[in-house]
Amino acid sequence: MRIIKQSYLRAQAAKYPKATRYLADWVRVVASAEWKNFAELRHSYPSADLVAVASGRPVVVFNVCGNSYRLIAAVHFNSRRVYTLRFLTHADYSKNTWKHQL
Repeated sequence: MRIIKQSYLRAQAAKYPKATRYLADWVRVVASAEWKNFAELRHSYPSADLVAVASGRPVVVFNVCGNSYRLIAAVHFNSRRVYTLRFLTHADYSKNTWKHQL
């Protein structure tokens, strides 16, 4: 899969050092993935959730460092692209305001 906005992930890793290793591992796994659908993605990330946002489109929410952070990405299986959209603390994620922005 091609990851769009890896620079965003590097910036978030600098901002949240606790998540640096997870994000680096996530980039490695996703870049080498051959997922064709969400079920295949769940083999790599069993705790990932598919969530509909205000635009009506689905995004994938990845739990980072247990429950400390959430990485929200749009995964386009047909074009093999993953767009990094948000990286939130658990507290900010729980407010659900991000759903209305996407």
